[in-house]
Amino acid sequence: MRIQLLSDLHLETEAYEPEPAPGAELLVLAGDLDSTWDAFARFRDWPQPVLFVAGNHEFDGRDVDRAWVDLRALCERHRIDLVERERRVLTDARGRRIRFVGTTRWCDFELFGAAGRERAMRAAAYFMQLMGATRGGRLYDAAEVRVDALACRAWLERELAVQDPSWDATVVVTHFAPSLRSADPRYGDRPGTASFCNADDDLIGAADLWLHGHLHCRHDYAAPRPDGSLARVVCNARGHASKGEAADFEPVRLLEV
Repeated sequence: MRIQLLSDLHLETEAYEPEPAPGAELLVLAGDLDSTWDAFARFRDWPQPVLFVAGNHEFDGRDVDRAWVDLRALCERHRIDLVERERRVLTDARGRRIRFVGTTRWCDFELFGAAGRERAMRAAAYFMQLMGATRGGRLYDAAEVRVDALACRAWLERELAVQDPSWDATVVVTHFAPSLRSADPRYGDRPGTASFCNADDDLIGAADLWLHGHLHCRHDYAAPRPDGSLARVVCNARGHASKGEAADFEPVRLLEV
């Protein structure tokens, strides 16, 4: 299957017009499209099916639980397939059946192990204030994020343990990154990096391809699988052009699985 991957377009502030990639069979949106949600309408008449995993900024200034309900309704109106802790099995042009496994996969702050969790959660307080999301009238803080992150992780483990011989490949789509290898080189191994990456390296090998966003930089690297083959991890985030983050963004790049 030929996949176009976009994320972190931040169309609430960025002057950018997404365009379909010639030859694509599916558009995957890996989150942080538009914190106002206005730009979702741009994908309504996209020529290929659109699969979407929400990013953290889709919840800016909103009650998280209510936002999930409203965001799903919005996506349905625009014919966008919102996937959260859900599986989709799609058939490509060659008749191959591809399993897509999608979840935001919030950060659990254990990127540097349990010993580094407290520092990572303190560093996350800054990002949570900026996000301004709530749950039940209170700030959606690092502790609440961790609860959701652990639920996402548990679901991913269960789903990736499921095998079906009729599936020809498995693609995981998350917003948050699955490995420290996806860290932004501008910031490195700081406690705040645990707000962007998870230590899901042990899960990567259960996929053929893992797509993510959140980091405003590009990645394409391989990880070993149990059978000796390699899984591939790709991020094609655009980020903010004013900060030079979009310099090597590839808007119509195709990935094959």
